[in-house]
Amino acid sequence: METSSIEINELPVATKILTAPASVEPITMETSSIDELPSSDSNATDNIEAVGEKRKRADEDEKTNLESSDTKITTPSPWWKTSLCSYFRREASCSHGNECKYAHGEAELRMKPDNTWDPTSERGKKAKALKMSEHEEKEEDEVLFTEQMMESIDGDEVSGGSVIDLSLSKCLVHLPNKWQSDELKKFLGEQGVQYKSAKKRRGMIVGFVTFENAEQLQIGVEILDGKTVNSSNVKIADVLPRTFDKNDARKSVKSARDAVTPLAYLSYADQLEQKKTSIGQMLKKLARNARKACPNGNSLPQWVLTSRDRGGLACNLEGIIESPITNGYRNKCEFSVGLSLQGKPTVGFSLGSFCAGVTAVEEPVDCPNVSKIAVQYASIFQKFIEKSKFQVWNRFQHSGFWRQLTVREGRKPGVFSNDEDALTRIAEVMLMVQVCLTGSDEAEVATEFEELAKAFAEGARASSPSLPLTVLVVQNHSGISNVAPPDAPLQVLPIPMSDNGTNQEQTTNVLTEARIHDHINNLRFSISPTAFFQVNTVTAEKLYSIAGDWADLGPDTLLFDVCCGTGTIGLTLAHRVGMVIGIEMNASAVADAERNAMINGISNCKFICSKAEDVMSSLLKQYLDVAQMEEAKPLCNANDDLNKQIPSTEEMTNSEHVADQNLPPSNTRVEELQDNEQKDSSSLEPEKSTKPQFKNVVAIVDPPRSGLHPAVIKALRTHPRLKRLVYISCNPETLVANAIELCTPSFDEPDRGNKNYRGRKKIGIAALARHRAKSMPTSEAFRPVKAMAVDLFPHTDHCEMVMLLER
Repeated sequence: METSSIEINELPVATKILTAPASVEPITMETSSIDELPSSDSNATDNIEAVGEKRKRADEDEKTNLESSDTKITTPSPWWKTSLCSYFRREASCSHGNECKYAHGEAELRMKPDNTWDPTSERGKKAKALKMSEHEEKEEDEVLFTEQMMESIDGDEVSGGSVIDLSLSKCLVHLPNKWQSDELKKFLGEQGVQYKSAKKRRGMIVGFVTFENAEQLQIGVEILDGKTVNSSNVKIADVLPRTFDKNDARKSVKSARDAVTPLAYLSYADQLEQKKTSIGQMLKKLARNARKACPNGNSLPQWVLTSRDRGGLACNLEGIIESPITNGYRNKCEFSVGLSLQGKPTVGFSLGSFCAGVTAVEEPVDCPNVSKIAVQYASIFQKFIEKSKFQVWNRFQHSGFWRQLTVREGRKPGVFSNDEDALTRIAEVMLMVQVCLTGSDEAEVATEFEELAKAFAEGARASSPSLPLTVLVVQNHSGISNVAPPDAPLQVLPIPMSDNGTNQEQTTNVLTEARIHDHINNLRFSISPTAFFQVNTVTAEKLYSIAGDWADLGPDTLLFDVCCGTGTIGLTLAHRVGMVIGIEMNASAVADAERNAMINGISNCKFICSKAEDVMSSLLKQYLDVAQMEEAKPLCNANDDLNKQIPSTEEMTNSEHVADQNLPPSNTRVEELQDNEQKDSSSLEPEKSTKPQFKNVVAIVDPPRSGLHPAVIKALRTHPRLKRLVYISCNPETLVANAIELCTPSFDEPDRGNKNYRGRKKIGIAALARHRAKSMPTSEAFRPVKAMAVDLFPHTDHCEMVMLLER
């Protein structure tokens, strides 16, 4: 690939422009963008007319600015001729002539200031292909395929029950994940490949092929290696024996440290810089896609026009907030249970994805994000399952007993430090062991659980210093993935007390006992086994502080906490607002949120147990529609009924004990919440009148990695009283997609709808958001104001992002 840029003095057309008479008006780049051209991989030619129309709008705005400007620019913009001209590309001519700021052909094209080429150019396409090739080569080197994996896939059995010769077996990588063994065999037949057996499981991108002899293997590899299947190149990998020795590896092998903390080899300053750059790229992506999504014939939003002034960013990136704790910061660690490369039962982290055929599990050695307490409990559990008569879970055969160990830690208030002195800051520990009880004998399981509790208790006491152990829970789950549904059955196991041999008096079926506590901003939070809680609480305090400051809160503010989890955001900001409405679909998390409000004496919060997409629209109407509101009465009166149910701090000699008495068991929370929904609403619902109760309405959303549901986006976008939105995202890709729908101007009625959308395969989430934006009802669009990166996950490539949207 050509990497050197073309200098301006090498371009005859550009030279002519620079030496033109004074009467020629210089070109400024104030309101234009080089990214309005369609990308090479998404309708590069389908929307050329639309692109031309948008460029025409930008040129008209630019011309207006030039006519009103008294300052004459005598030097070209650094972005001059760095993008191909869409007019010239379509018609081989351009009405702008020599004054066009875009390149008329590959010869005039210059490299961008960020050392990249226009993605629609030949050099840009070559650079992208080279980058993808390098990524695939790196990916191939990291893939591990073991003998056991091959034997676990249903397929042709080796004749006579003989042992498979691994030297005659190969693994095919990058196959369509919808294929099964029959499709793989058909593909091999079409390519003229002779083989002995072929196996492929649906949902994976790998397949296994065994050949009759070395000659057949060599011919097959030559035919298959690099063969294109559905735009992906097939790669050939070895099948490693189950007794594989990493020290004698024929290729490099990932460690658990590499798989879990890929940035650990960098200094923390370099990690922050890399993450800040990554968030900046997301903001550029938002500006580019918003330009494409805007209706034709309308002026582009001001924030899109001025994005060039910010280096292509949709809004200002305020910087990145670093984590005060960089080692052992996670208060929740989920350890998989499986077989190592040597075939040994192991508790640790998977070395890759199941889709890619990687199921090997390695111990969490030298993983800087995991606390020493969690590592010690993983070691105790591993020693136990090595002697257990129950088998570890096999994802290929969907069989086994031991599946996963989750370690949750609760720290003391106001104490934080790095992992070196973790025991000084950890007060409580919850262990949750996930098992599959299908086909197990009940009596044998009960005996095994007793032995398990004894092993954990003895292991905790034997450590020096001893480890805290507050509660032990068993979760029953029979699905393929370890991600269990929120209502998966839980059982609390009694933990044997210390040396005198007595047992703790504790029932095993009351889930209200299964909880630990953590602290954020001097508030005490009760956490149940499956409830969401930030894994880095010290940095989360900074995150919530930024969100509250940007939301411009006050006593007359109504705050919607969407996807509230255990209520951490709403409760930490409750003292700054008039009222908080939290929405969460996890019933146990809502129970925790209500409990947390009670034990902290907070009375101006209401939590709704439902999917946000089901209730968001009705809640906005209920609390904000002017026509349905009464003249504001004091908030304390509106909350009288709730206050009667919540004892004051003085009345709570033991707040946690009072909370346990007032709240029913978690397995009845859903029914109770449904039965009392209208009763709870009556105490807080505004009465009818002509004046709103709250002058300022703000929403803070903290959705899962998949982002906000389209119905939630529609409700937030279309309600006129909601003027400010703070979006907290653990996946900036989905934030960009949601922001496209929130910030794109509405289409006129004749243009509304997805008329040109035909359900394209492999469409990106940003492109899908652009199509959905066309169906957005007429409403005022938000605009991105500023963004901040927050490093909640040091040593990993994940980074939290906060964005303020206003209108």
